[in-house]
Amino acid sequence: MSYLKRQSIPKKWSLHRKGTKYVVKPSFSVQDGVPILIILRDILEIAQNRREVKKAIREKNILLNNRIVKDEKHNALLFDTISIIPSKKHYRLELSDKGKFKLIEINAGESTQKISKIINKKILKGKKTQLNLSDGKNFLSDIKCKVNDSVLIDLKQGKILKCLSLKEKAKVVVFAGKHSGEIGIINKINLERKMADLSEEGKKVDVLIKQLMVVE
Repeated sequence: MSYLKRQSIPKKWSLHRKGTKYVVKPSFSVQDGVPILIILRDILEIAQNRREVKKAIREKNILLNNRIVKDEKHNALLFDTISIIPSKKHYRLELSDKGKFKLIEINAGESTQKISKIINKKILKGKKTQLNLSDGKNFLSDIKCKVNDSVLIDLKQGKILKCLSLKEKAKVVVFAGKHSGEIGIINKINLERKMADLSEEGKKVDVLIKQLMVVE
């Protein structure tokens, strides 16, 4: 099925519940991102309809994470970057404080970097370490990182620039659960409970580590 009923779209999408009965279904990770079609037509409003979006893609005018977009159903995930070549505009997909996806305009330099979370590590033959990331990317890297840390990726060179460690005083964003979209500082980590105690705008909240991504 290549569409979703509007009433069943993910809560993170910034779309009105009223409108056409069906909306485009992303090609993967329905709950974790937003299709390029929705971004260009409904959020940025730089296209009026699907035909205009497909034309822009056909003319290779849209980049996602510094790569040419080939399908309007392709999903942009949290912290992915979108570049509009004709206008030289660049955006990053983030979460609002209400947990909905939003686009933040960024400069050209920022559009070639993104943050992703380490969800798994593997030791391969030759003692090489493979880092498996939350956006589906995998990297062979000698950088010292642990599962649940984040990494800053150079999208042009396809390599990891640095590790952002999950530790006390680290800045994190909550990307799932009832606190989705909130940004805070880690006060304490409880590995046994797999929880982190955060300070967020003068209040303290407990969040599962699996729902956090380190951003600084």
